[in-house]
Amino acid sequence: MQERLTVMTRKGQITIPAEIRRALGLKEGDKIAISLPDPGTQEVHLHPVRSVAELTFGALSPRKRPEDFRELREAFKERIVEKETRTRLQTRRWREQSR
Repeated sequence: MQERLTVMTRKGQITIPAEIRRALGLKEGDKIAISLPDPGTQEVHLHPVRSVAELTFGALSPRKRPEDFRELREAFKERIVEKETRTRLQTRRWREQSR
């Protein structure tokens, strides 16, 4: 186990030694979880926290670059019309069955 000494400032800040930052893959701005599993041991555990968004960012590429927003808008409008048409047909059928 690697153990390194560091000093806590008046503000309660500590510097994580470079070797440990490299071993954990930490970069400036990373979030780190610190836990005290057993207060009697005076030992803390720390590990990087990575969100699902950070881990999956860039995993999928857009359909096109750049996106054609006019085309997307037209496709959206067509789907809305289709949905409204289905809803009207379902309502009409329901009313006919209710008579």
